[in-house]
Amino acid sequence: MTNDEFRKSFRFSYHNSIGLAVYSCGIQKCPPLHSWGPAVRDHYLIHCIISGHGTFTCLGNKYHLSAGDGFVVVPDQIVSYSADKDDPWEYCWVCFNGSDAKRLMEQTGLLDRKPVFHSDDKKLETLLEGMCNLTGTDPGRETRMKSVLLAFLAELMDRFGSPAQPRRNGYEYVQKAIKFIEYNYSMNISIEDVAASVGISRSHLYRLFLQNVSMSPNEYLIRFRLNKAAALLETGRLTVGEAAYSTGFADQLYFSRVFKKYMGIPPSRYMAVYLNGGREERK
Repeated sequence: MTNDEFRKSFRFSYHNSIGLAVYSCGIQKCPPLHSWGPAVRDHYLIHCIISGHGTFTCLGNKYHLSAGDGFVVVPDQIVSYSADKDDPWEYCWVCFNGSDAKRLMEQTGLLDRKPVFHSDDKKLETLLEGMCNLTGTDPGRETRMKSVLLAFLAELMDRFGSPAQPRRNGYEYVQKAIKFIEYNYSMNISIEDVAASVGISRSHLYRLFLQNVSMSPNEYLIRFRLNKAAALLETGRLTVGEAAYSTGFADQLYFSRVFKKYMGIPPSRYMAVYLNGGREERK
């Protein structure tokens, strides 16, 4: 594949936002028959086709798409897509996930219909191209990318969503639990404490979290604490042990192990890279 087939492409190596995070975005001119899959993603992925043709296969259905069309990939769903042989497509895309991603995608209406859509204007495409122009690892750029992603999702809601209906699936308990975590994450709280704070059992809370935010309450608590710890490390004012203790981790070794699992790098290296302007230190 030649370099000029990618007009722009960007991928985060780790993510600081638990609520909503851009994993990657880009604009690509595909060569003939360029394909991906069949395989699954662990995040949401939305493509908007700029020009050309291609096919998207999902749940046994094959869609022939062209300029103005788009398609949606949801986590853990087997899909494949391929550029046309004679007129290969060019598309822009965004990959994202987070505890708010499922709720936001439900509000777009795209999860309740075919996984393809069509837009007669260039607004969706323009938003994604604007996101690609903001790529970078500093907090300001990451925040601006997320703001464009929200604007992009809002546009999808306006076009394909339906008026919000009152939720009766226990989401209010999840909201209360998240608030309790936000106020008490730095203390030695357990999931039993979180469940008790909203007046339901631990098993019920577990089911509601999986249903509404696609992760267990324990994983949410860990990710929330890690997000706060990463923010403290970015200041450069605290040691790894101090950041761990300040965010509810009593064991520094456990903190370092979990941090590396979720963030991809150890906390000490994370701090060094961040304070070095997002560049790896020379060895």
